[in-house]
Amino acid sequence: MSRIGKKPVVLPAGTSAEQKDHTLSVKGPKGVLALDVHSDVYIAVSPEEIVVSVGKPDNKQQKALWGLFRSLVQNLVTGVTTGFEKKLEVNGVGFKVAVVGKDLSMQLGFSHPVIVPIPDALEVTVEKNVITVKGADKQLVGQFAANVRSLKKPEPYKGKGIKYEGEVILRKAGKVVKAVGK
Repeated sequence: MSRIGKKPVVLPAGTSAEQKDHTLSVKGPKGVLALDVHSDVYIAVSPEEIVVSVGKPDNKQQKALWGLFRSLVQNLVTGVTTGFEKKLEVNGVGFKVAVVGKDLSMQLGFSHPVIVPIPDALEVTVEKNVITVKGADKQLVGQFAANVRSLKKPEPYKGKGIKYEGEVILRKAGKVVKAVGK
C-alpha cells in the first residue's frame, strides 16, 4: 500500500470539493482549482475529507499514481486555503527589478531590459532586491519562479544573478596571484 496515498486529505472549513467525470475541482477562499484524474485512480469526496484509492494497490505503477494523486489533491486544498509563495533574491551591481503593470521588468546587466509577462493567476511583488511570487497553483508558482531564475542564474565566483531565498551558492576561488620573486 502507498503510505502517502492511504492518508485522507482533510478539507478545512470554507473549502468544498466536487467531482465530475474525471475532474476534481476544489473551491476555497483563494479561488477554484481543478485536476484531471487518471483513469486508474478513484476519488471519494465527502464534506470533511477526500479519499484517494486505486483499483490494484499491489501494482507498482498504480501505487505510484496513488501517492502522486494524493499529493496533487493535497496541493489543491492547500492552494485554495493558504496559497503558495516563492521568493527570489537578485544580487549584482546595477541589477534592478520592478513590476510595471502586468509585467516584471528587470535590468540584469544586458544591453536591454528583460520583460517577463506575469500570469493572471499570480501576484508578484518586488521589495528592494527580493521578488515574491504568490498564487494558489503550486505548479504555476514554481514554474514562473524557475523561469525568472533561468534568466540570470547565479554564477559561482561573485554570486551575481537570481537565486531562491535560502539557496546556497557554492563559491569558487578566483585567480590566485603568484608571489613575485622567490
